[in-house]
Amino acid sequence: MIDKETRIKIAIQKSGRLTDHSLDLLQRCGLKYTRARDQLICFGENMPLDILLVRDDDIPALVRDDVCDLGVVGLNIVEEARLGFQDNGPGEPFSILQRLDYGHCRLCFGYPEDGPVQTVAELAGQRVATSYPNVVADYLRREGIAADVVEFSGAVEIAPSLGRADAICDLVSTGTTMKAHKLREGETILDSEAVILRTPVDIPPAKQEWIDRLLQRIEGVMQVRESKYIMMHAPKSALGQISELLPGSEAPTVLPLEGRDDKVAVHVVCRETVFWETLENLKSIGASSVLVVPVEKMLA
Repeated sequence: MIDKETRIKIAIQKSGRLTDHSLDLLQRCGLKYTRARDQLICFGENMPLDILLVRDDDIPALVRDDVCDLGVVGLNIVEEARLGFQDNGPGEPFSILQRLDYGHCRLCFGYPEDGPVQTVAELAGQRVATSYPNVVADYLRREGIAADVVEFSGAVEIAPSLGRADAICDLVSTGTTMKAHKLREGETILDSEAVILRTPVDIPPAKQEWIDRLLQRIEGVMQVRESKYIMMHAPKSALGQISELLPGSEAPTVLPLEGRDDKVAVHVVCRETVFWETLENLKSIGASSVLVVPVEKMLA
């Protein structure tokens, strides 16, 4: 049985585009867990943290009601739920602790290529099909546009061809689905990514200490996602150029080379993608023995 006072419960999507990323993130933070077949709870073995695998639409309510301390879910789901909870009284239903830089997509309008409506301004008096009625209605209200928002589950893209709507507003990653249904992508009303939600209820100190530790580890994992550790030999005179060539790098560590006064060993952590062109440019200014290795963990 889970001890509510000492174990953290975190809800994540049981299946979908965020599931593998979220489980991988927790594993990279050091969590080892057991999960029986078809079981919707993963029990942490080496950390007081248990994972509840649920529908993504249920995560905001589970966090709001303090069934779970934390939740990982897309910002699109968060905003739809937040606006829906406003009728339940004042106060924030949850808080966003951290953006996770994966699960990127955008909520945007789509217009039939041969239809009369091609912009938000032309939606007045028209029907918009969407799975996010609260977000879309709020946006249209703020823009002063009186349109009929039609809640549509499933494949929203087919609503215009069925005669159910004059336009849609749906999540887009690559845009290929809209194009396949002869829709033109329009205005974006929300840029989404995975975020961590926190319950509005006070958390006991023992739990909070572990949550703070988990957030620190997540930050460390995110920092090294594209980071590389670069080692090279280089002329002393080229140190300034090296710093310019390596994007997102901190001040390099410079070490003397035995028997060489003109060259030094340079070690640097680069927090952005290192391309072949970058290595070729380093070589052109005299760098040699350039070694690029991935960074597994890093704490600032």
